[in-house]
Amino acid sequence: MLLTKRLVRCRRLFSTSLILHNQNYSPESDTYNDTRSRVIFSGIQPTGIPHLGNYLGALANWVKLQNTASPSDELLFSIVGWHALTLPQAPQQLSEARMDMLAVLLAIGIDPKRSIVFHQDHNPNHTELAWIFNCITPMGKLRRMTTWKSRLAVSKNQADDAEISEAGLNLGLFAYPVLQAADILAYKATHVPVGDDQRQHLELCRVIAEQFNRNFKAKQPLFPLPTQLNTSSNRILSLRDPTSKMSKSAPDTSSRILLTDSPTIIAQKIRSAVTDSIPGITYDPVNRPGTANLLRILAACNNNEDVRKTAMKYKGKNHGDLKKDVTDAVEELLKGPRASFEILRREKDYLKQVAREGAEKARSKSEATMLEVRARVGLA
Repeated sequence: MLLTKRLVRCRRLFSTSLILHNQNYSPESDTYNDTRSRVIFSGIQPTGIPHLGNYLGALANWVKLQNTASPSDELLFSIVGWHALTLPQAPQQLSEARMDMLAVLLAIGIDPKRSIVFHQDHNPNHTELAWIFNCITPMGKLRRMTTWKSRLAVSKNQADDAEISEAGLNLGLFAYPVLQAADILAYKATHVPVGDDQRQHLELCRVIAEQFNRNFKAKQPLFPLPTQLNTSSNRILSLRDPTSKMSKSAPDTSSRILLTDSPTIIAQKIRSAVTDSIPGITYDPVNRPGTANLLRILAACNNNEDVRKTAMKYKGKNHGDLKKDVTDAVEELLKGPRASFEILRREKDYLKQVAREGAEKARSKSEATMLEVRARVGLA
């Protein structure tokens, strides 16, 4: 189904606002700029509507990458449904979340004509390659991966993962870094935009690529060793517990701002945000984590301004002034994608078309890799 004129107009308006929001972004001075052709891959789990932390920490960077990439760069953005299954999911909710996440990616500015955007679970090459990698990945390497504990802790709404045992650990969750490596290497990705919390997994991906290249030698190595793509990352914390990351699974819904929250709800959540009783506004993440979190949000919304420069503007002001400005800035940032999302989520046929076309492109690219993989391991 063709998009309605209203949707096209809405997306154009948001594209303009995104450019303005990032007007101080300079490709010439950023690590995104590279004269060599790159294959860039990243994925996101379909676990509900993204929150402000997801947007400022990852999704906005995807759009920057797309808008500043050279014409020869290839970009792939995947909704990783198989990764979502590593923790219990309600089937109907997962189905809806997958469709909503695709609508979100399009709403924030991911262009399916420029980037390959697809559902991971529409391409069986991921799981085939993951099985082959499972057969060459030492258990000791996987046991050094610590993120499964934090994922279980989040699922149980526990702030500390120190008490998490292997009792709730399933094989999929234990081995999901191997599937993550397959996601990346199926496309021979050269660059992966991830935060420091995922650096350990990217290192394992490089280890697996090296191991495969050594085990199944030919004239040239099959897999490149992907590089972490350094992107400006804004660590946004919970509005109710500023010692923890903003999370979709936190029991207190006022702890996070969703991309679909109305202006009234955004204002209510920011008004109730935890700060402190210290007079004035200063940026002190250790002693004033709540205030520092609001300053980081405001700075990120204001063209990624230096947060200390943002704090200087509040000399002689109070938390009421800060919260009002944060509310206005967040609403200005989210109103475009929110409007686009509300239109897109109703365009089911269009979303299915985008998913189908994206999967066809992804399968075509990854099948070329798998033909080489099968030949090298003796399965062809």
